[in-house]
Amino acid sequence: MADDLYAVVQRHMRQRGVSLRALARAVHHVASYLSMVLRGIKPLGPALARDIDRALGADGEITAACLQPAPAPREMPVAPELVDYFRQQLAGHYAADRFLGPGRLIAVASAQYDLLCDIAGTASGPLRGELWATAAGFAALLGWLHQDAGNLTESARWHDVMIERAHRSHDPQLVGFALYCKAMLRTDMADGASVLDLTGAGLRDDHRLVPKVRALLLQQAAQGHALAGLPGAHGACDRLLCDADDLTAQISDDYPWGTCAAPHWIDTQRATVWTRLGRFPEASSLWEQVIPALPASSRRDIGVYHARHAQALAGCGEPEQAVAVARLAAPVAAQSGSARMRAELHALRQRMEPWRGGQPWRDLDDTLRALPRAGKAS
Repeated sequence: MADDLYAVVQRHMRQRGVSLRALARAVHHVASYLSMVLRGIKPLGPALARDIDRALGADGEITAACLQPAPAPREMPVAPELVDYFRQQLAGHYAADRFLGPGRLIAVASAQYDLLCDIAGTASGPLRGELWATAAGFAALLGWLHQDAGNLTESARWHDVMIERAHRSHDPQLVGFALYCKAMLRTDMADGASVLDLTGAGLRDDHRLVPKVRALLLQQAAQGHALAGLPGAHGACDRLLCDADDLTAQISDDYPWGTCAAPHWIDTQRATVWTRLGRFPEASSLWEQVIPALPASSRRDIGVYHARHAQALAGCGEPEQAVAVARLAAPVAAQSGSARMRAELHALRQRMEPWRGGQPWRDLDDTLRALPRAGKAS
């Protein structure tokens, strides 16, 4: 009797030293989905079977094995309390990210996501939908962590997973949040037009959204206008940020994602927008007010804000002060492994071009050279 599909794939994976996660990347699927396919919980189509066969060099054995009857999915009782458990874990990961950075959290969050998907695949009724909705939140977190680590390709893949999960959940809040997350990724890629497309789609039915999701989309739309630089961008940004600010006082949901209730959140967004718009004196003044008022627990965020403040100072014609502030961000960037923070520091170099070759330029160059390469944290 021929081996079942899972046994065949496992044998080839062992022979070649390929992990499930590596195989999933090779066939462009998440590990949790591939695991369910191999165990018969999800259907295996011929195209995916061929992809697995090619990835493992199995000479058609896996394609043949997939024609055998799949084992019946294993049923198991799922405790409703697991929804709260995973939601608490998700909220804890978002909180821990402020201290640990992406390098330490990605593996932990990925393992919990895989476990959550395995459990959701065996649940039924409303509980199944709640578990898949929570899985969408984990996908959003993983998208953010990879984005912060500088792996934008992997980040985009996780954001796409999150959007799919969100639509399957039929939860308009999750769909709106998914579009916000994707827009935030495009912001890091300086693609203002796409940011406006995504936030516009999210806000199309804004009457269905809770204040948190609306506020997140509105402020991200302001970032899009600042990046796109279209006529009227200054007024549009101010209006969007004021509307988002008005909504923050109304936030009362218990969704474990989204950070717009953080202290001085709207002020940091406004200062960022002003920096991008070239309103350097206004931005620098606001950074000087906001950064000292932030709690010590926001150290990683403060590092990003120092880097942006340095850009505003350079725009104000204060190169020595810009470098001094950038040096406050550099140790945080080195310790956290945040590629986004490194990118903000490297963006300062463009602002410092008028002083190329001078002492401030050389000081900045020394600071940037001391940063670890992407993916390396001290």
